[in-house]
Amino acid sequence: MRAFVATLLLAGVGAGVVASRDVGAQQPVAPIAVIQPESRFEFSMVTRWNQVLIGRFPEAEGDVLALPDGRRQVRIRLSTASVEIVDHPRYTRFMRGPRFFDAPKFPDVTFLSDPYDADLLNTGGTLHGRLRMHGIQRRETFVLEPAACVRPGRDCPIVAAGTVRRAAYDLDGWRMALRDEVRFSMQVRLHDTTAGQR
Repeated sequence: MRAFVATLLLAGVGAGVVASRDVGAQQPVAPIAVIQPESRFEFSMVTRWNQVLIGRFPEAEGDVLALPDGRRQVRIRLSTASVEIVDHPRYTRFMRGPRFFDAPKFPDVTFLSDPYDADLLNTGGTLHGRLRMHGIQRRETFVLEPAACVRPGRDCPIVAAGTVRRAAYDLDGWRMALRDEVRFSMQVRLHDTTAGQR
């Protein structure tokens, strides 16, 4: 939890800087929603012999900020200590170990989105941001599906997906066994905070 708080504080500074560049004055930003525990953050990888491995992050935290200019920004933290490969205990140990996520040294994967228009959750489209994984930060893009309800995140999940390359984050364990592409998928549920209910 301490690591998550520190991550959010750093992300909040980044959000404030972005806002100040856009509107000319840095202002405090309060979360308007938090990510619910029933949200799902998963990934898939394919072995060289075409076996599909499904992974998931059971422990995830994050929130949504309302920026002074009316746009939104999302912050997400996924715990690598709890990452698991479905139905494969051996692969699970490998994923948490030093040749892949190295959970003791890099305990989380974080994502800080660029500011986006609030209507993006309804219409769907691309969401850009900064993904930090295995101690390396890179810009990545996720694609949001159009919402299946009026209040995405509340009455239905926000569905998004994106593909990253393992090599870009030095996740090169088992290079001969696993392909380079990792496909992330998420179904996000939100709970409005007091700030979001004003």
